[in-house]
Amino acid sequence: MWLFNSSIGRKVIMSVTGICLILFLTFHMAMNVVALFSKEGYNMICELLGANWYAVVATLGLAALAVIHIVYAFILTIRNRAARGSERYAVTEKPGKVEWASQNMLVLGIIVIIGLLMHLKDFWAKMMLTELTGCGDMSRVTDGAYWIQETFSNGIFVVFYLVWLAALWFHLAHGFWSALQTLGLNGKKWFTRWKVIGIAYVTCLCGGFAAVVVWYYINSLCC
Repeated sequence: MWLFNSSIGRKVIMSVTGICLILFLTFHMAMNVVALFSKEGYNMICELLGANWYAVVATLGLAALAVIHIVYAFILTIRNRAARGSERYAVTEKPGKVEWASQNMLVLGIIVIIGLLMHLKDFWAKMMLTELTGCGDMSRVTDGAYWIQETFSNGIFVVFYLVWLAALWFHLAHGFWSALQTLGLNGKKWFTRWKVIGIAYVTCLCGGFAAVVVWYYINSLCC
């Protein structure tokens, strides 16, 4: 089937899964921003989601999307490098019209994956996984505000998360318009427009996450 066997098909899968993940990040950021205004409100959302069947199903779906996106990213990268062969070593100067993010998507992706694994350890494992398995601090499984404060009172974690968010910004800023281009949604007029919209969108997205990190770190210094 062309969707799985052709280069264009793989790019379509990458684009669709990427857009779905961006939509999830948008929901996740909106949920996290609540923690800036009300810890109780944020914990109510955590309790609503918790380890309920719909949250577990959604988590499994997101995991599947992430795995597919990552696997196809590596497949495309390996095949593109193999297709270029020794020619990629013959050029010492980087083409001016090619974005830095485009040239370093694999490295950015690896940083994003490492950050994702750390995020799962710091939050998901202490909340949903603990509730599902019954192993760990059961009194904190829906106290998301506590885990945010606990994590971002450590300056090392704050720096790590901000670096991760910066890598995520570059990855998404390129991936946003690239996905729309692959799906044929950018005409000549819309090519530049989608880039601007994409940069504005992912800036708000990553900025929302970063605001929570910085706010809770500042709050820990004042307490």
